[in-house]
Amino acid sequence: MRIIAGKLRGRRLKSPPTLDARPTSDRLRETLFNILAPRIEGARFLDLCAGSGAIGIEALSRGAIHTTFVDRSRSMVTLIKSNLVLCQFSDTAATVVVSEADSFLKRFDKSSSVRWDIIYFDPPYDSDYTMTLNFLGAHRALLSAAGIVVVEHSHRNELADTFGELHRYRLLKQGDSRLSFFAPADQ
Repeated sequence: MRIIAGKLRGRRLKSPPTLDARPTSDRLRETLFNILAPRIEGARFLDLCAGSGAIGIEALSRGAIHTTFVDRSRSMVTLIKSNLVLCQFSDTAATVVVSEADSFLKRFDKSSSVRWDIIYFDPPYDSDYTMTLNFLGAHRALLSAAGIVVVEHSHRNELADTFGELHRYRLLKQGDSRLSFFAPADQ
């Protein structure tokens, strides 16, 4: 895995030690960030189910001001921290948390005034995405005024077009993967 663009373009990242994690392909990551380009500079980015951290690190490389990485696996969190050190990001640029996505969002919603500009949600493809997306759709305050949620999912996992206040405004298909882009209806 490598960083595709930004100040760390070409930097190689450490990969997950097992095949249990499914890293986002370079091609899909490049497509994602081509779409996010106008939003990424100065953004607060949340990488839910972060795996190796490649998506959140790419966001930092391209100008995001801060990325919060959340993964339930201690070994993945250790890998994310290792990749952040490898890339020489300061502690102020990133926060790394061991937690289930839903638990993190519930705790964070009650304890912080920070809001994210981009939430990237990429759980294992065989997961039930509904609970997390319903929570995000019901808690609009987790997003900044122009915030969006991007979900990576399998072509076999058809997502609804609406989750609470979140409405899908774009669906990108690439191979077996899909990227669904959601925003509050008032945007």
